[in-house]
Amino acid sequence: VQLQASGGGLVQVGGSLRLSCAASGRTFSTYTRGWFRQSPGKEREFVAAIRWSGGSAYYANSVKGRFTISRDNAKNMVYLQMNSLKPEDTAVYYCAADRRSWAVGVLSEAQRYDYWGQGTQVTVSS
Repeated sequence: VQLQASGGGLVQVGGSLRLSCAASGRTFSTYTRGWFRQSPGKEREFVAAIRWSGGSAYYANSVKGRFTISRDNAKNMVYLQMNSLKPEDTAVYYCAADRRSWAVGVLSEAQRYDYWGQGTQVTVSS
């Protein structure tokens, strides 16, 4: 079972990037899928999560209105569209999958997620 994040890179302030997370080894169509990020010296922080159906999404306040999470269950993929990027968005971004039921109050807890990708670096230059 593997999650593979991709799409990171170097972008200027105000620019956009689209991250992708491919899943293999099993289907994650019934799993909550999420994105987290981690900067040097900081703890891993929640970014966004999407319900298995794609009908509900939940965002960290710091990215609300700028980032959009989406998924394609037929392709076992999840995406993170990042617009209006800021220097503070610089981090390694990780995708994750949670087999439990959708529960907004705990979606931001990293320990809840069962599977993790290897991370992709996003650097926003000013």
